[in-house]
Amino acid sequence: MAKSEMQNQVRRLRFEHGQMTQQQLADKVGVTRQTIIAIESGKYAPSLPLAFRISRTFGVPIEQIFQCNDEEV
Repeated sequence: MAKSEMQNQVRRLRFEHGQMTQQQLADKVGVTRQTIIAIESGKYAPSLPLAFRISRTFGVPIEQIFQCNDEEV
């Protein structure tokens, strides 16, 4: 059985975009700050529409933000 682990660059991108706060990003993409915290810590994988909104906010392709690492368990 394969186990998927989602990694992301959201935190790094926030800091590269003028020290954007978690709340500012949350407001831009229409979620709570707690959702951004969960995404950054890897506890929550965003829905595809949310991932695209984050991608558009930073102006980078979605695959540069989110990577899925599949492992055999």
